[in-house]
Amino acid sequence: MSLRFCHQKLPSRTFLRTLVGAAAPAATVNSGMRKAPANGSTSNSTLLNGKSLTSSLGGVALETADSSTREQPKGQADKGIDWYTSWYGIGAKPFDATVQKQLADSLQPEDIEVKPDGLIYLPEIKYRRILNKAFGAGGWGLVPRSETIVTSKLVTREYGLICHGQLVSVARGEQDYFSEAGIPTATEGCKSNALMRCCKDLGVGSELWDPVFIKKFKAENCIEKFVEHITTKKKKKIWLRKDRQVEYPYK
Repeated sequence: MSLRFCHQKLPSRTFLRTLVGAAAPAATVNSGMRKAPANGSTSNSTLLNGKSLTSSLGGVALETADSSTREQPKGQADKGIDWYTSWYGIGAKPFDATVQKQLADSLQPEDIEVKPDGLIYLPEIKYRRILNKAFGAGGWGLVPRSETIVTSKLVTREYGLICHGQLVSVARGEQDYFSEAGIPTATEGCKSNALMRCCKDLGVGSELWDPVFIKKFKAENCIEKFVEHITTKKKKKIWLRKDRQVEYPYK
């Protein structure tokens, strides 16, 4: 992820406290470095010559990172696992053959979408369906690994994917927003973005990063079309699936 140094006005601290106050009364807006975990491991947010990622991005954090105020999932606390910092189970053992086959199943052409700039992708909900099919509903989960950082335009947070009780992957999600009212929605989009990135380590949708597959899929299923923006009247060329119609704001 490319770092964005934001000098524009941040959302007001009063607004951010209101946003998180109901869910986490103890939370504070903190742009400083996170307190080091008691186990001595490196803080997830301490980066860039000793500065926190929060400070480096010019943002604020929505939560405290003190492990004493964090609730752990029931059952995990008894095992001494704090998924905020733990790397328990990563690379320890492969999943059984049935799970691996379901994760590696080829994507169906009808499931893949294309953005106007030509980037092909799998909608986020379909990643969840694949995980449910492979591990069962309740057999996997996404856990936060850092504070939620809010800059003047961006929400970002690190998450870990847990499958059948072992950590599989860690990735940082990000989502743009355009007004303070959009921050709650952006936090959810950030989580979904992290999930899709974590799924790469399981091989889900690996074709989407294969240049040979990309070229073949676009040649067989997509077209480039000149369109006009309804409001600005500007013309441009966009990509779309052959079975799709041009949609607003283009015609």
